[in-house]
Amino acid sequence: MEEIFQQNAKIVYYFLYSMCRDENLAEDLTQETFLKAIESIHRFDGSCKISTWLCQIAKHLLYQHWTKRKNYLFVELDETLIAVSDTEQQAMNRVELSDVWNRVQSLPEKMKQVVELRILSDLAFKEIGQMLGKSENWARVTFYRAKLILIKESE
Repeated sequence: MEEIFQQNAKIVYYFLYSMCRDENLAEDLTQETFLKAIESIHRFDGSCKISTWLCQIAKHLLYQHWTKRKNYLFVELDETLIAVSDTEQQAMNRVELSDVWNRVQSLPEKMKQVVELRILSDLAFKEIGQMLGKSENWARVTFYRAKLILIKESE
């Protein structure tokens, strides 16, 4: 495992840092990623590179961290997931984040569920469809339509 750590620690760190822009958090979660990897090495089936598997673990740990803190809003644009912190003085301020979240909450119930399951829980469309008793395609289309509504309302 030491060799795996040496070969992949920087990759995992930079992956996390690119998503959170917080050096301390990226360092902490890099360490936690390798601890989780040790605990679940039996699940690694070799179908992908070890670095890919480690980055997946890291991504899930970061999402868990953000979800626990509840001061992040996740906005998915095409295939890019952007985390916008309400403590950062960037393009959005707290009022704008609150407004976006309120718009998500005002979506029709099924759309809101799909958006929350996709973004906050990081579930695949197939899993969302299964959870809601619908098809994967239905989940994709519903998410896409919700995105269009949110974009239209923000203009």
